[in-house]
Amino acid sequence: MRVAIIGQGYVGLTITAGAVGAGNEVVGIDKSKSIVDNLNAGVSHIEGIANDLVADAIKNGLYRATTSFEASSKADIVVIAVPTPLDSSGLPDLELLKSACDSVAPFMSEKTLVINESTSFAGTLRNVIAKRIRNINPKVQFFAVSPERVDPGNERFGVKNTPRLVGGVTEESAELAVAFYSTFCDNVVKVSSPEVAESAKLLENTFRFVNIGFINEFAQLMNAMNIPVSEVIAAASTKPYGFMPFFPNVGIGGHCIPVDPLYLQKNAEDVGVKSRFIALSESLNHEMPEYCVKRLEEIHGELKGKSVLVVGVSYKPNIADTRETPAEHVIALLRKAGAVVSWHDPLVSTFNGESSSPIEGNYDLALVLVNHGNLDMKSWRRGPIYCVNAMKDNSQWIPILGSRSLK
Repeated sequence: MRVAIIGQGYVGLTITAGAVGAGNEVVGIDKSKSIVDNLNAGVSHIEGIANDLVADAIKNGLYRATTSFEASSKADIVVIAVPTPLDSSGLPDLELLKSACDSVAPFMSEKTLVINESTSFAGTLRNVIAKRIRNINPKVQFFAVSPERVDPGNERFGVKNTPRLVGGVTEESAELAVAFYSTFCDNVVKVSSPEVAESAKLLENTFRFVNIGFINEFAQLMNAMNIPVSEVIAAASTKPYGFMPFFPNVGIGGHCIPVDPLYLQKNAEDVGVKSRFIALSESLNHEMPEYCVKRLEEIHGELKGKSVLVVGVSYKPNIADTRETPAEHVIALLRKAGAVVSWHDPLVSTFNGESSSPIEGNYDLALVLVNHGNLDMKSWRRGPIYCVNAMKDNSQWIPILGSRSLK
């Protein structure tokens, strides 16, 4: 199949890798000229997508990258995989999605299948994408949605063995999408409508969002009662049914968990329903950076004038992705408290215009937010090392979320 994939980020390039691996011919379209130039040189910017994979696909004539939407004119399938963030008011922002639709619509034929992978609220495919494209190009008839389920850094589940949901505006649209994904996915599940697929994606991540909020609140309760929360979670996890462990942390980050529930909230508001769980969980999760800094002050003492090294600024271990990372808020709060803050991350070289600092610097204390597998603190020779969650950390590190009794 000839496929045009709009967006060559974590989602788009992952789908590209799966598609070319199955022998499909892919053109990757991205607005960033530097990303396009690097991809055409065989250099991947996404963890989990090897340079050799990109280079081999180019060599075999199965892949090329471009900034031109006209390159989609011969595609059988157009996959939209662009960011759908929140705007400055915390509301769904579909501007990149709409722009992609407007840019690609003139180049489609009556046989083109449009697939949306970008996460959005229920009804986006039918009421936004299909309407927008058909207003520009009435010939386009086939529309389907298959919400992305990319989990950066997950070594167990990838695009091949993660079940794929597909919903089409028509039965034929759904069948065409199933045929495409079946070339590189082990299990493709067709649902009755695009809205079911879109809502399933929102449910998956809102489930995690709410439970993360709950376990963060539970950790605060355990801290107040001087009960080691890690031991409580481990004890509860011995139950073989009805319980799934979640773990307290400094906050939520990434491309899905902080964002998707607010898209579901938009659906709820549109039908006159108030989601109290989402609102409360959002509040709890966004309070965690402030709570963690407060805990650090309770345990260590005044931070004013102290030199603090924040370790780990990506949003989770073993990846360099800093989208929506709570580390940004922690650093700002530490500086507000008067601390002199530097940061170190073995996977992130620059962040918010600053560069990663060496561990060997002159610091009073370290605060580990993310414990990467390749993090090496052996050269630390100065003050204490505090960590957000000591479940798997060095026993000498001092946890601030109550992984062991501190009083």
